[in-house]
Amino acid sequence: MTANTQAKPGERLRALKGHAQDLRRAIVSMVHTAQSGHCGGSLSAADIVSALYFDIMNIDPSQPRMPGRDRFVLSKGHACPVLYGALALRGYFPVDELSTLRKNDSRLQGHPVSTYLPGVDATAGSLGLGFAQAVGMALEGRMLKAPYFVYALLGDGELNEGVVWEAASTASKFGLERLIAIVDRNNLQNDGKADDIMPMEPIDKKFEAFNWRVLAVDGHDMAAVLAALEEARKPAGKPTCIIARTIKGKGVSFMEDKREWHGKPPSDDEYGIACKDIEGGCV
Repeated sequence: MTANTQAKPGERLRALKGHAQDLRRAIVSMVHTAQSGHCGGSLSAADIVSALYFDIMNIDPSQPRMPGRDRFVLSKGHACPVLYGALALRGYFPVDELSTLRKNDSRLQGHPVSTYLPGVDATAGSLGLGFAQAVGMALEGRMLKAPYFVYALLGDGELNEGVVWEAASTASKFGLERLIAIVDRNNLQNDGKADDIMPMEPIDKKFEAFNWRVLAVDGHDMAAVLAALEEARKPAGKPTCIIARTIKGKGVSFMEDKREWHGKPPSDDEYGIACKDIEGGCV
C-alpha cells in the first residue's frame, strides 16, 4: 500500500519533499557514524526514492514478502544508505538500526543483501547485475500474470556495463511493460565525470533503439518525478526508462557535483555543515 494515497496534491508534494529531507539527514548521519559509505549517489537519488517508497509503490512494511507487492532493485548497490533510510522510515526495521551501517554483524552492509534485511528485494553490488535481476523479476511477473511493477535504479556510470544492454534487450523482447528503469544521471562516478570515463550520450536514443519507452525528468523536481513515475505505469507494451537529471551530493553544499564525495565520509566539522545545509538539521 502506498503512503500518500489520500493526500491532496499540495500536501502530497510537501510530504514527499519532507521525506526526501529525512532521507538526506539519515544518509549523512549513517555515513558519518560509520566513517565509511557513499553519500554522493545516495543524496542524488533521495527525491526519486522518496517518491517511490512514500507514494508510488504498492508495499506493506508489515508484509515485506507480500506476493503482489511492487519490487525495487537498487542496482547501484553502493548507494544503499538511501535504501536503508527509506526502509527504516517506512517501518521495515527500527530507525535506530541505521547507526549500525557497515559494522560487523550488522544487517546494513555496504551493499544490500536480500537475506539480511526485510524489504530488500535483491542483493546488489556488482554493477549491472541488479538490473538483470530486475528484468528476471519482471519476466516472472509477466509469466504469472501478476499485478506488480518492478523498479530498478541505476547509476549513469553503470551503463558502461555490457550486461545492462543485454538485460535491456531481453526486457524489450518480452515486452516487460511493468519494468521501470530509472537512471540517476548525475554524471559523476568514482574516477571522474561519467562522460569522460566513457561517453554515453545519447542515453535516450540508446534505450529507444532497444525498443524502450523513454521519459526525461529533473530528478529533484518532486512534481515532475511523480508525473514521470505515474506515466511510466501506463501500459505501453514495452519497458520504460526514466532518465532523471540529478546532482551528485544534492542538498549538501560542499558535496554537490564533487567527485570526491562519491565514497568519502564527512568529518565531524563537515557533518555539522551538512546538517545545517539540510533543512531541519540532523539528529
